[in-house]
Amino acid sequence: MAKSPEEMRDSMVANMPEKTGKSLADWIAIIKASGLEKHGEMIKLLKTEHGMTHGFANLVAHEARGGVVSAPAAGEDLVAAQYAGAKAGLKPIHDALASAVSGFGHDVELAPKKAYVSLRRAKQFGLIQPSTKTRVDVGINLKGQAPQGRLEASGSFNAMVSHRVKLTSVDEVDEELIAWLKAAYDAAG
Repeated sequence: MAKSPEEMRDSMVANMPEKTGKSLADWIAIIKASGLEKHGEMIKLLKTEHGMTHGFANLVAHEARGGVVSAPAAGEDLVAAQYAGAKAGLKPIHDALASAVSGFGHDVELAPKKAYVSLRRAKQFGLIQPSTKTRVDVGINLKGQAPQGRLEASGSFNAMVSHRVKLTSVDEVDEELIAWLKAAYDAAG
């Protein structure tokens, strides 16, 4: 039976001392002492200086940056927090995307994290992230599809998706974008 992301995280944390020689708390202390703040820099340090595998390094980096992978505190509205303050004007873009994706099927799950909302079926097929105060990035898993036009390769944006579309207006939530998301949803089933 497939494990949920939370179960996989818990399993990795439990196995971390055996596999890496230190607990999650010990690794987070190493990251904090390094003074690094960027996710990629943390991963590089853990992999090159400490010989950690990418999966464990990614988990430690997420946790060191505020527990993006961790379950939210009870009652915490992560979506509201994402669109608070200067990013409030981006909420209509999120709402239009969430509405469109929810119409794909009864098995669509919108799973808010600290910095983004994961779009899931049997596995993640996309994500919605307010990246700046003027832009929402939509990550889409379309492995094997060449980037074209505004459908660009995800690059360093997020390793959990293959492509990214940058949105600055709710008008950009159009048929083309919804078709890409639907194709990713279909492939995740």
